[in-house]
Amino acid sequence: MSEDCIFCQIVDGEIPGRIVYEDDDAVAFLDANPMAPGHTLVVPRTHHETLGDLPADEGEAVFAALHRLAPVVEAAVDADASTVAFNNGEAAGQEVPHVHGHVIPRFEGDGGGPIHTVAGSRPDLSDEDLDAIADDIASAAE
Repeated sequence: MSEDCIFCQIVDGEIPGRIVYEDDDAVAFLDANPMAPGHTLVVPRTHHETLGDLPADEGEAVFAALHRLAPVVEAAVDADASTVAFNNGEAAGQEVPHVHGHVIPRFEGDGGGPIHTVAGSRPDLSDEDLDAIADDIASAAE
C-alpha cells in the first residue's frame, strides 16, 4: 500500500468508494469523475504504478475482473458497448499512479471515438519504420 495513493485508501476502506466488485486480488469501484454513467475502475489490491510494475499473476486477476465486469456494467446502464482501457503512465494521461483499468460504457451517438483517436494525429510511418519497430518489440518481448 502507498499511504498517499487514493486508490489504496479506497481499497483499504480508509476513504469511501462505491465498490461494485471485489475479490482477493482486485477491487472495482465507480469512477468519482465518470466519463459516462457506470464508468468503473478496476485496480489491483496491491500498489503498482504501471502495467510494467504489475506482477503477471496480479495482472491476470485484474483482467479477469475486467472480463467479468464489462458486460455487467453495460447491462446495468443499458449501454450499447464499452471501451476498456488503461492509461499507462503520466504521459498517457494516467492521473492516479496506481494501475487501473477503465470500463467506460458507450452509447450510440455519444460523441466518443475509437481508441485510435486518443493520441491525436497518426504518425507517418513507412513500411521500413514499422518493420524496425516490430523487430524491436519482438526482440525485447522474447
